[in-house]
Amino acid sequence: MLNRRQMLQQAGAGFGIVGLAGELNRLEASASTIAIPHFTPRAKRVIFLFMNGAPSHVDTFDPKPALAKYEGSQPAGDLYRKNNGTGFMPSPFRFRAHGESGVVMSELFPNLAAHADDLCVLRSMHTNVPNHEPGLLVMNSGNQQPIRPSLGSWCSYGLGSENENLPGFVVLCPGLPVVGPQLWSSSFLPGQHQGMSVDTNDMQVEKLVANLKHPRSSRAEQQRQLEVLSKLNQLHREQRQGETALDAQIRAMELAFNMQREASTAFDVSREPAHVREKYGETTFGQSCLLARRLCENGVRFVQVYYVGKNEKQPWDTHSDNNRRHRELCADSDRATAALLTDLKARGMLEDTLVVWGGEFGRTPYAQNDKKKDYSKAGRDHHHTGFSMFLAGGGVRGGLMYGNTDEFGMNAVEDRIHVHDLHATILHLLGVDHKRLTYRYSGRDFRLTDVHGEVVDGIIG
Repeated sequence: MLNRRQMLQQAGAGFGIVGLAGELNRLEASASTIAIPHFTPRAKRVIFLFMNGAPSHVDTFDPKPALAKYEGSQPAGDLYRKNNGTGFMPSPFRFRAHGESGVVMSELFPNLAAHADDLCVLRSMHTNVPNHEPGLLVMNSGNQQPIRPSLGSWCSYGLGSENENLPGFVVLCPGLPVVGPQLWSSSFLPGQHQGMSVDTNDMQVEKLVANLKHPRSSRAEQQRQLEVLSKLNQLHREQRQGETALDAQIRAMELAFNMQREASTAFDVSREPAHVREKYGETTFGQSCLLARRLCENGVRFVQVYYVGKNEKQPWDTHSDNNRRHRELCADSDRATAALLTDLKARGMLEDTLVVWGGEFGRTPYAQNDKKKDYSKAGRDHHHTGFSMFLAGGGVRGGLMYGNTDEFGMNAVEDRIHVHDLHATILHLLGVDHKRLTYRYSGRDFRLTDVHGEVVDGIIG
């Protein structure tokens, strides 16, 4: 039986063609790669812009005039939390159509409006529960419990990295969101598919990636040391066939060495012209979006950018002062996201880079009082039965508003999309059949979508 390294060497292709490990699981438990996607991919890479805390759909992409007509009226049914709600609350923001396609969005996105014809707005998202911890886990791993591999890890496992000297999955996060590292965990998948978490509070490259330069040894000296270690590791491995943790550790050490050369360039946003850095905005999220573009240019398969404050785990969790907070948050996100789309398009990358924007769920169409019962500073509570996200590039239909919620924005009612469907569609755009990308663990085959999920064909261009 060939081990993973021997198979890749004999195939003569190295890490440049890694893909679809499920087909190799029967040959080697630790295998993570073969070369062939299930079908021609529309996207080569993914950038997931995660608005941690959950944006309000009725203030961003899903206008609901009925909220003004029925302002203060109490919604019917079990979704209304009477203990702190004061009835329907209309959005104060103006909505209008943009571009040739007429995609509608609120005034909070003046820069994104110029990209209306590139956006595929999903207005009928829904998920399992309206609580952050399980909501984050479902959006990131498809499961409410912290026991499954993340979306980025599945993509790395299925398709690998286009650059053997950089990780296949990188997470840009200036603080820890609720749940934390489990959101980018590889769980029972081989360890090399764990997301590499990077604290973007300080964008100096030596702070982003520690120990890029050895304090004493030259690269040639380190190379000789690595060759000796590789021989020792091979002897050790031969006595321990099928030890996935060992293979992952060896691969991590090799990757760390290789990153000394390439990461110092890929992670260094100071190499960008001043006018480009300024275009994204001098904020943590803005510069993280710029870094995401650089990483994708250098072959990273999946980059996730968390909108998280250094001391604020859930910035978009606007239980109070919803309107003011959304003005601030959307201004930052709008500028950076639009700059990212502009840059990708100018470089010819948008057509094969899938950009995903959204949070773990939405927010209630009705008000949530603050502690002082000041309606002028009312918030919106968590809401999971209808919310919005958008996709761009990577083979999706631009200039599209897909699905609908009811007249109040309470429930997704037309062309409903569950998170499992979103995951299935992302994999499909990457050339992967979500039902065939599996990993055998604990006696059964697991997949990202478990026994759920359907590809949303209506959004594919």
